[in-house]
Amino acid sequence: MSKKSSPAWDFIQLAGTVADLKRDHYRTLLTVSVLVDLLVDRGIVTREELEQRTASLDEELELLIDASLRPMG
Repeated sequence: MSKKSSPAWDFIQLAGTVADLKRDHYRTLLTVSVLVDLLVDRGIVTREELEQRTASLDEELELLIDASLRPMG
């Protein structure tokens, strides 16, 4: 015999999961920000190079996503 969970409990679990994701996302962004600062401070890369590469990857991913949503044939 299986028990069904209530919609209220499902919502609470979903809210908790979203909160965990937000915390993880914040920590990831904080880490990436620190790494970028270190790379720039040490002269390994410039902010302009990072911006150009980011724009290039973003464009490439957009094209891939668009192509997957509109397959030929």
